Amino acid sequence: MPHLPQPGEPGGPADVTALGASTAPIQESLYCRRCRRGVNIRTNDLGVVLEYLHAAEQRGQRSDHRPEPALVTEIPDPIIECDFCSAPEAAWAYRCANQITDHRRVTARVVAVSDYRSRHGAARVRRTDTEHALTQAWGECWSACHGCADLIEARDLYGLIRRVVDSLPAKLTRGKHLMRTRGQLHDTYSAVFDTLAPGRGRIAPGHPLGIWPDASGGAP
Repeated sequence: MPHLPQPGEPGGPADVTALGASTAPIQESLYCRRCRRGVNIRTNDLGVVLEYLHAAEQRGQRSDHRPEPALVTEIPDPIIECDFCSAPEAAWAYRCANQITDHRRVTARVVAVSDYRSRHGAARVRRTDTEHALTQAWGECWSACHGCADLIEARDLYGLIRRVVDSLPAKLTRGKHLMRTRGQLHDTYSAVFDTLAPGRGRIAPGHPLGIWPDASGGAP
């Protein structure tokens, strides 16, 4: 499942749901039956699914078809990309607590009348009103390429953020967007590091959830 920041959608802090027992079954990601690539879920504040998105759409690209979601274990030969930098052929599977991010949309910006008269479009915003837009669930299972996995094993948070930022399109990293994107990645990956379950699974043909060395990761 793709785990990238969303342009133009201010978000609140991630709500990290406890992973629970390390022997619990792995929560499967959704993939598209047509293109065999990861699918993400957006819901409203009641948990009702609003839409499914391809990984390419999460990165601001377009898809030529609507997602046909199914569990990854139901997809023949799924195309598993790195959930961090989007590199092809992810090599490792990690488990962490499920994160739920509340995205909010701006409904109004309030400025002082005198400030607006003197500064017009440059008037300073005194108050910003928002409302709930959607909730995004990142899931428990994260796939990683060899490069990102090395940084995860070293618990190199800032190295991982740098690697991911380098892989993102310019519209997420240009100018003022860079600080915001790095902040979102820091919040998300800090929660991943803080709640990582022991061990990791090796992704192999026929084993999209990973082959785990023992029961601590939940054998596929």
